[in-house]
Parts: sequence; structure tokens; C-alpha cells
Amino acid sequence: MEVEKLSNDIDAKKILIHLGVDGGGIDILASKMTHHIIYIRDLHVGGANILKQDALSIGADLAVPRGTVIAKTSHVDCILIATGKQLEILSKKELAQPFGLKDLAKKLKQFSKIKKPSHVEIMGIINANDDSFFSGSRFLGTQAIDKIISMIEDGATIIDVGGVSSRPNSLSVHADEELQRVKPIIDAIYQAKLYEKVQFSCDSYEPKVLSYALERGFSIVNDITGLQNDEVCKLCASYDATAVIMHMQGSPQTMQKNPHYKSVIEDVYSFLQERINKAESFGIKDIIIDVGIGFGKTLEHNLLLIKHLENFLRLEKQILVGVSRKSLINQIFPSSVEQRLAGTLALHLEAFRHGASILRVHDVYEHKQALAIQQALKNI
Repeated sequence: MEVEKLSNDIDAKKILIHLGVDGGGIDILASKMTHHIIYIRDLHVGGANILKQDALSIGADLAVPRGTVIAKTSHVDCILIATGKQLEILSKKELAQPFGLKDLAKKLKQFSKIKKPSHVEIMGIINANDDSFFSGSRFLGTQAIDKIISMIEDGATIIDVGGVSSRPNSLSVHADEELQRVKPIIDAIYQAKLYEKVQFSCDSYEPKVLSYALERGFSIVNDITGLQNDEVCKLCASYDATAVIMHMQGSPQTMQKNPHYKSVIEDVYSFLQERINKAESFGIKDIIIDVGIGFGKTLEHNLLLIKHLENFLRLEKQILVGVSRKSLINQIFPSSVEQRLAGTLALHLEAFRHGASILRVHDVYEHKQALAIQQALKNI
């Protein structure tokens, strides 16, 4: 007899099929092989005691502070540890319970239905300005076309074109100036009909710039303000364009001045949920969310968002992550912008592992290769 420990990252259904498990039992067993660790904040102590007993009765558990059983405080934070199957049971069981457990049950149901993406798309970055933080992404006029074609050949399925830097402390630019920067690239893309090969995204929140791009084959609006402007919402709806809703605390000029959150995960989640509701009220059908790495966040905030990205899958939208060569890498391992490819790959692979399905990158070929390796490991 031989015994080996399997990785927690295995494809549960695939290995069960390989084992020859009966078809009807595969889903049940697969859910038992999936573990969830859920942090619950400010739960009524009565609800915590009920949930603790219900969890233990089905083989799950709830970690609670000392004194919870004697109601030492009125509300507590706790951690639920459960398999996918146990989470499903608890999500039904707590619907009939008091002390806020009915609302918790609905959230547990969301978590039990979460499915991580099996595929990731690569969005290549093209900047039409001379002050973006990475010089390797800057292209003037029709020079960008050769780079776009190269990115497509390397595996990009989306190309993101922007004319204004959004790095910390960057200067704002008038819409007319922004349009003058991106117009030659947009025109060249349209003339070459490159929009028939891949999707094109316009990285802007200016209606004047966006309408010009959408009229010429662009199909995605990448708005760092998260659809703050109603006119942008109307444009997305009228062109049936995909909207990328990004979270940013403050503006590029102020966002890194002591960013603060009560809970970065919950605060960003609430913002994105609110803006999704707004987008849908305008008739926008296709929505992508972006937690806004580096936009009004400390290093800890950024790493928490990547590590706990799975929370945002509850919103049932594709998740875009863009960490490419950003300064948080330098905060972990001192490096120039040109030296940050390795750090970028590590962060982006982690983001995909936790739920990202679109990666916004400067280096398409390297990402395509790294993702192929990761997928091969997952499929083995």
C-alpha cells in the first residue's frame, strides 16, 4: 500500500472521475473537498452561539472569542470553517434563526456557489502619453500598431488604449488634449480593422474620448472613476459596450495620501456593488469589476485584496486585476520599474488563483507562458 497527500489546489472533479467514482457522487464529494474559511464581523452573540452548535452538528466549526458562551459582549467577530457541502447545509439551516443569522445565511449561500474561473484573458497596455510610469508602454501615433499586432500574436485578447497617466500625483489633462493623443492610434486600429481580431478597450472617463473610440470599433470602457459620470453610463448603454468599474479612493492626485478603510475588503465590495447597481439601472449589460490595486491603497490593502479576491466573485462579474510593474512590488523587493516583471508575474498568478479572469499587463508573452505553466500544474 502507498499513501500520498494531494494538493488542496487539485481539480477535485477531474481526479474523482479518474478514480471512477459514480457520476451521481462526484458533485457531492467535490464539495466536501472544498474548504472555506469565512471571517464574520460583528455577529450578535446569540447568533454566534447558535451558529457554533449548528456548525459542530454537521462537522464544521466556528472559532469564537473567550466569553462568547456566557455572552460576555453583545457582538463578536468569529471565523467559520466548513467544506463546500457544510456551507450549503448551514446556508439553509440559518434561514430560520434569529440574531441576524437569516442575513448571514444569504451570504453563506453566495459563498457556497462561488466558482473560480478556469481561464484568464490577457489585456495588453498601450499608452499614448509620455508620462506613464513605465516607458515601455508608451507609443506615439501609428507606432502603436506594430506593438498591438505583436501583443495579439503573443496571446492578448484585449488591448487597452489610454492617453492619460493615472499614476499617483499625475497631472489631469483636458479632454481635447487626451483625444489628440489617442486619436491617431484609434484611427489606425479602425483603418486596419484590428477590432475584428481582438477587443479594444478605451482607458478613459471622458465622454468625448470614449464616444470617438466606441464609434470606431472599441467595445470596452475602462473607467478608473467607476462610472461616476452619468454620461459615461449612457454611452456604455447606447453602444452596448462592456464597462470596467474600478474602485479608487480619492483621485490620482490625492489617492496615496494616507488611504484608510474600516475594512478594505468590505468597503471596496460595497462600492463595487453600488456602482454595478447604477450601471444596470442605465441598461449596461456587460460589467467587469476591478478592485483598483494601487489606487488609494497601502501595500497591506493591495495584498489583502489580491489574497481575498474570491470575496468579489459573489458579485457574479468577471474580475480584472492590474498590478503590472506597479510600485507595491518595489515596497516588497526594492527594484526599478524595469526590474519588476518577476514580481508582476507572481502577483498576477496569485490573482488568477483567487478569482481574476482578466489580467492587465505590459508583458503579454511572459504572462501567456507563466499562465500556461500554471494551468499545466493544475490539470495534472
